[in-house]
Amino acid sequence: MSKSIRLSEEAYDRLAAHKREDETFSDVVLRLAGERSLLELAGVLSDDEADALREAVEERRERRAVELD
Repeated sequence: MSKSIRLSEEAYDRLAAHKREDETFSDVVLRLAGERSLLELAGVLSDDEADALREAVEERRERRAVELD
């Protein structure tokens, strides 16, 4: 089953910029939005590992924000 969604021209352009040659737009949305929550790792990582992961995620988010601007 598929659903139709309405995107602004800007939103479409940003999504298209992330689309890889072999991907559908559904693939792009799942790849970008389908990230799991760090809460799923609660109790699995040491405090140091959790801090390092948190920093890496924040750096990636900042880089992505710059790329989208």
